[in-house]
Order: sequence, then structure tokens, then C-alpha cells
Amino acid sequence: MVQNEVELSEFQKGEINEVIKITEEIFTEDSESIVINERYEFIERVAKMAQNQDSNFKMTISDKIDRVVTNRILALPIFAVVMFLVYYLSIQTVGTMWTDWVNDVLFGDLVPNWVQAGLDYLHVSGWLESLIIDGIVAGVGTVLGFLPQIFVLFICLGILEDIGYMSRIAFVMDRVFRRFGLSGKSFIPMLIATGCGVPAIMASRTIENERDRRITIMTATFMPCSAKLEIIALIAGAFFPDNPFVAPSTYFIGFLTIILSGIALKKTSFLGSYVSPFIMELPAYHMPKVWSVLRYAFGKAMSFVKRAGTIIFSLTVIIWFMSSYDFAFQAVDTEYSILAALGRAIAWIFQPLGFGDWKATVAAATGLAAKEAVVGTFGVLYNDSTTSGLYHALQLDYTSLAAYSFLTFNLLCAPCFAAMGAIKREMGDAKWTIGAIGFQTGLAYVVSLIIYQLGLVVFYGKGITFWTIVAVILLIAIIYFIVRKPRQVKEKVITLDNLEMAGE
Repeated sequence: MVQNEVELSEFQKGEINEVIKITEEIFTEDSESIVINERYEFIERVAKMAQNQDSNFKMTISDKIDRVVTNRILALPIFAVVMFLVYYLSIQTVGTMWTDWVNDVLFGDLVPNWVQAGLDYLHVSGWLESLIIDGIVAGVGTVLGFLPQIFVLFICLGILEDIGYMSRIAFVMDRVFRRFGLSGKSFIPMLIATGCGVPAIMASRTIENERDRRITIMTATFMPCSAKLEIIALIAGAFFPDNPFVAPSTYFIGFLTIILSGIALKKTSFLGSYVSPFIMELPAYHMPKVWSVLRYAFGKAMSFVKRAGTIIFSLTVIIWFMSSYDFAFQAVDTEYSILAALGRAIAWIFQPLGFGDWKATVAAATGLAAKEAVVGTFGVLYNDSTTSGLYHALQLDYTSLAAYSFLTFNLLCAPCFAAMGAIKREMGDAKWTIGAIGFQTGLAYVVSLIIYQLGLVVFYGKGITFWTIVAVILLIAIIYFIVRKPRQVKEKVITLDNLEMAGE
């Protein structure tokens, strides 16, 4: 901006740009960040001159804690341990105890018996009884059964946010993101996405750089939201009950996918740009306020319950109808239903991913409407809302590797319809919207295929097949797009190292 206001010759402008490039190379920062840092240092020097300094100054507790949790070396390992504990408490221990009771006792025994007694008293017809018991209670009950785990998760996240730790993580992630050419501002939508993808996408408005904003919109929903937590809890509980690392791994898969896909997108000609600076004030640590944390957790839980009472209710009714009748609208067994026929028609697409079964295919498809519907669909199709019954049925149909592939696909694929609508509004263009949804779904398919096909060879000792070769080629392609040079390569600049080499 200053250069535009001052009349300079082309030679002078070239000299200034050369100095800027050299300075950016030396400080490993962009010019905007360097100027901003110098401004704050100047303000700090002026403030020191105008203040009386206390020689007995002592660091506050917040300062001492920050020296550890924001340390360049320790920050990320500490964050990994914290998130492991959060998921361990919510998925493996505290949350699971209540979920088992809600699924097995409340919705597995008490509610069905109460409803059955009421229906018997009213002498309702058989189809209506099946709709209520096998459809609504089994579907909605299965979804609500995981509410305790979601509540515990948001209690933990609420505590971390209230004490000020999440602000520190945003600061730490800015350093990580900038190292890969990404904006630290993307971490805020990413953090919001752990609750819901819709506000996360809308939060991208805080990013001034339009290209960085588009990248954030395309990648923020890779983080596991509260709806995806149901799928995580289902798969982890059914196939990996004694492995505490499976549930947290989904968080880190989402996080790693955001970084790696962001790097690849940043190197394209249509999304590459300079990194915008990220400045934020870190609040002092303080004890969490119980009511604030509970209000936060209850708000998220109630939002989940409302979705279960509206969207999931409607979907379970549709799923029950399509799984109970054929195209002639005759009551049939589930295996001969409309849903089974439609599922088998497209199940071949997911065969290389390990879950080319029509039930898993239908569940993944209903997940596009609402991710919670994946669990509800399994509840209706297997006609069992109890934890043990549903777990056993899934174990008979799928291997652990196929289940993890299914989990990864649903974690990374296009979000629910509401989030897709938010993407359309924020992108403001149909082509960008289709491109974003296609990118998410395609990446989910590729990653799941790589996990399953290479997993067959590594963990099950299977022989190399055509799909194994495809998986290896896709893996090499992903690595290439990440490590390749940007399409718009900066001009080579003169650095101090170059000058020293030239002098020799």
C-alpha cells in the first residue's frame, strides 16, 4: 500500500521487492507479519519507557503454564495426550458406562416394553406396531443411546475451552499451519467443527484471504462432529472395545487430512496464495465455571436431541418403509425390500473399500442426509437397538478392517445436507460447491481404499491384487501432490547463504 502511494521508478520498486523477499527468507515470515511484529515491539519499547519497572517481577501462573503447553517441542505432544484423554473418557470409559445402560436397559428393554404394552392395549394394526417398535424406537433409540458419550465429550471440550487451553492450541497450530503455507485462522473453524460443521463453515468468514477461506470451507468438516461421534462410538465399541486408540485416531486422521489436503490445495494455481497473518490475544488461565461448562454441554446435547426428534425421526420412518416393503408395496423380509434392491445396485462401488454390503451402503448413503442416520439405519435394518445385539450383528457381517474403512469414509466424505447448504452459501458459486463436495467424497473414497487394501496385505497377509496396485498408485499420487512444487513458484531470491557461497 505504501509503494502505491509513493511515486517510485520501476527500478526502485524492484529493489524494494528484492529487499522484502530477502527479509522474508531470513525471518521465515511474510512481510505483513514482520511489520506487525515490529509495530508491537515498538509499542512495547515505548510502553517500557513510560512505565516504572518492578525489579521483583514474577511470572504469573499462566506464564509458567504457557512456557510448557506452548513450547515448540512439547506443545503438540501435550495436545495429543489431552485429546487422547478426552476421547478415552467419552468413548471408552465414563461415557460408555451410561451409553450401555441407555441402549441396553432404557431403549433395549424398558421403552420397547412400555410402548408394546400401550400398543397391545390400543389393539393397533400390525404394520403400525412394526413402524413404531421396529422403525421409530429401534432407529431413534439407537441414535439417542449414544447421547451420554456426546455429553461427556462436550463436557471435556467445554472445560478445555473455558480454562483458556483451546486459545493456546489455536496459537500453537498457527505455527504449524504457517510452516506448511496454511493460515492459522483455519484452526478456529476446525475447532468449531468438532461440534457441528455448519457453524464451522460459516466461521470461515473471519478469513480475509478468499483462497484461504475456500480451502477452509473444503476441509473444516473433516473433523469429527457430534454426529460423527455416534459412528465412532459404534465402530469402536463393536470392533475395538479394548483398544483405546481407535476413537482418538479419528480426531488425528481428520486433523492430518486437513493439513495434508490443505498443502495440496495450496499448491494449485487456483487456490495458491500468500498466508494471511493470524493475531489473537491469549486470556489468562482460570478455573472452569461449572455452569458455563454445563450450559455449553447441554446446548450441544439438546441440539443433538432436536435433530434426533426431527431429521432422524423422519429418516427412520422412510428407512423402515423401504426396508419392509417391495416395489409392489407388499410386506416382505428386509432382504427382499426396496432398500435392499437399491443398496445392492450401488454396493459394488464400495466393494474395494471392504463394505460392499447393501446394508453398509445404505447406511453410508443416509449419512449424507444426517450423519446420525448411519447408526439409526443400522438399528432399523438389524431390528435391534441394544448395544450387545447391534454389536454382535455387525461383527457377523464385517471385519475389523472393513469397519475401520467404513468409519474413515464416513469421517471424511461430504457432510450432511445442512452443511452442504452452508458450503453453497459460503462459496457463492455452484461450481465451487460441486467441486468441494466432490473433493471431500473422492478423498474419503481414496483414503478408505488405501486403508483397506494395504491393510489386507499388512495385517491379514493377503496376496497382492489389482486393487492393491491401485491403492499403491493412489498413495504415490497423494504424496506427489503434497510434496510437489507450487504451480506459481516464487522467483528465486538472494539469501545470506547464497551471498556467502558466491563470495567463496
